[in-house]
Order: sequence, then structure tokens, then C-alpha cells
Amino acid sequence: MVNLRLHPLRRFHTAHPCRRVLTALLVLLTLVVLSTAAGCRGESDWITFRGERGRGATERAIRPPLGVRWKLRLQADGERLESFNPPVLKDDTIYFGSRDGNFYALDIQSGYMRWVFRTDAPINAVPYADEERVYFGSLDGYAYAVDREDGSEAWRFAAGRPVQSSVTRYGDRVLFASDGGATFAVSLDGEERLRLPNPVWYYITFQVHEDVMYFAPGPPHNPRSLAAYDLEHEEYLWTLDTLRMAAVWYSFPAIDGDTLFMATGAPRGDYWELTYYALDRSDGSIIWSHANQSRWPGRFARQPRILFRENVELLDYMAPAVWRNRVIFTSGDSVVRAFDRDTGELRWERSFDAITTSAPTVAGDRVYFGVAAVEDAGGERPPRLLALSARDGRVVWDMELEGSVLSAPVIAGRYMVFGTDRSVFYILEELI
Repeated sequence: MVNLRLHPLRRFHTAHPCRRVLTALLVLLTLVVLSTAAGCRGESDWITFRGERGRGATERAIRPPLGVRWKLRLQADGERLESFNPPVLKDDTIYFGSRDGNFYALDIQSGYMRWVFRTDAPINAVPYADEERVYFGSLDGYAYAVDREDGSEAWRFAAGRPVQSSVTRYGDRVLFASDGGATFAVSLDGEERLRLPNPVWYYITFQVHEDVMYFAPGPPHNPRSLAAYDLEHEEYLWTLDTLRMAAVWYSFPAIDGDTLFMATGAPRGDYWELTYYALDRSDGSIIWSHANQSRWPGRFARQPRILFRENVELLDYMAPAVWRNRVIFTSGDSVVRAFDRDTGELRWERSFDAITTSAPTVAGDRVYFGVAAVEDAGGERPPRLLALSARDGRVVWDMELEGSVLSAPVIAGRYMVFGTDRSVFYILEELI
């Protein structure tokens, strides 16, 4: 906010005309600089899971080539991670939890560690940040609110079971879920305001749009369903018939207009059954669906069932990215698929010699995601970060990394942020 005090300028009312012009120009320049700085600062925020309306996209283009601003190895034991969920960013600070049980706050420009908050178990939840606090859950059975400035604990809420869900704020309530326990809404002081029973679902992700939570665990008489739940009137609006969809994994949904996009996956022996959906968000009816089978690279030696089990620890597994009239998915196999937003027609697909390892993020007209290492005649090629054209799927750039990208890239101004399965946290920036 800019607070202009006008009275000091009165001294110039009788000054030379050139001086008055110069003063006016200086005031105008100051306003422009302040306005630009405020705009850039807001442009660098990514405070909630998958960004605005869960679309995994930002209009702010970040153009390759990208260089490493800094990187940080969080653990030195060499153990490969199965999950590293996306961070959030607020006012040039990165907030994220780790499998080491720590929740970190890092300066985006320098990597300086502002503070570390310790929990008693690994952190697999995706946090949410507001002006004063950052909120997250832990496998120790608590949800936490921590002061963004100094990392001091504001409150903790005993959920009774591991909290490895997305966390979001709706008005004066904070929403999160426990595995096979309940979905909670608590006040900004940590007092329980709402509890929805959840005897079935684990790794829960949801978003709130126009007072409705997509998806809440279904009502007690149909607990295996997923529901659209009206938080204002505290009632279920409609349920998704998951038995009919016959899947194991139901992805985080993205919303664009009146349409909700999501995907499902189920291991079927040596392949996965993958289905992509557009739903009418007013009643949950299916607008279109597209069924596929997973496709594996030529030298693929992993057990598909084990790989699928690892993927579901990534809370954004199969989450869509929405760009203009395209809905883009990576699914943990070797293919990236882009569907027409309105009809579900396959607009393009791109196959690789390695499996995809992260959900996609679109910045401008570029799609960013990770692929795993691959063995070829010359040895093993390291894991990579790739950039494709969102229009036609062309590969426009790639970069070799220490470890496979797990957390979908988050775009913050000229920076890109993600973590890998080798516990390396990367900050990239535009070079030109």
C-alpha cells in the first residue's frame, strides 16, 4: 500500500515552473516504481496447491534456457525419496515440508534458511500461506499453524491420524484432512468448527471454489464416494460414483469456468488403466472421458504395481494443467497427453524414453515436468526437467538434474522451484 502525504509538496507551489515539472516527474516515477514493485511481489506468490483454481498454470511466462540460482541438499544419507510435494511461495519466501520431519522457510533469492520448524514425523502435506501464517500437516497426527516471520508455533490441532493432505484456507477457516479419519475445518485460532467423517480415503486433496469443496469424502451412508460439499450451508451437493469409475486413485481437480477436470488410475497387472474426465461442477455429470492404458519405455524394468504405489504419495499425481483450450496430463508412464478442453479430443501426445515423474506446470505457453533417468547404449542418462510447447507438445528445452523431479515445478516471478527424489531442492531462474 502507498500512503501519499501531500502537504510537504506545498512548499513548491511558488517555485520555478521547471522545478514544479521536475517534482511532478519525481512523484510520478516514485509511484510507478512502487506500483511495479508491488505488482512483481504479488506476481511471485504461489500460496496454494496447484495455483489458482488448481489449474497448475500461470500466465507469467518463464522462458528457457534456465540456470541454477541455487540448490540445497536436505539429506545426506543418499536414500531415494518416494515423495516430495510442492512448496508454496509468499513474499519471496519458500515454504515446504520434507520427509526428514522438518518444515522449511527459505529465501528464494539466496537460499538463506529463515527458520526450520521440527515435527515428530515426516511431512507429506502441501501447505498454505496467508499474510501472517503458514499451515501444514504432519504424519505425527497434527496440523500446525506457524508464524511466517520467525517460525514460532501459533497452534497445533490434534487430528488423531496422519495429516498428509492439501491444506487450504476458506474465509476464517483452515481446511485439511487426516488419513482414514476426518476432514476438518478449524478457526484461525485452531478451534474445531466442522468435522466430516472420512473412514476410507487417504492422501486427500481438495480445493474450494465459490464456497464449494471439491472433493470432500462422501457422506456417511456412502463413504466410498467423493463429494462436492457446500461449506457455507454445510451440506453435500452431489457425489461422485467412484464404484462405477472403478479406480484406485482419483486426482486433484482443476476448475475452469463451469467444468472440473480430473483423472483416475488403477494398476491392472503389467499396465495401468488411465482415464481422463471433464465433469459439470454443478452436478458432477460427465461431460467427456477418455480412457487409455499406460505405455512404458523400451528399457523399462520397474514393477508397475510398485511404481503406482509410490506415485500416490505425490498428492498431485495425475493432476491436470489447464492452458487455454488444452487440458494436459502426465500420468507416471512415458506419455504426456493434451486434450481439447470442451470435447475431450486428443490434441497431441508426446512419448519419451523415460517415465514422467512429476505433474505438469504451464508457464506462459511452456509445459514443465520431470522425467526419470534412462539407460541407453552410452550408459545412464540422468533425470531431466523438460519444457514442451503447450500448443503442440514439441520439446523446446531440457536440463539434467540430480534426481528425478517429484514436486511439480512452481513458478514465482522469474524463478522456478521444485524438489527431487535425491533430496535436492532447486531454484532455477531465467538467463535472458
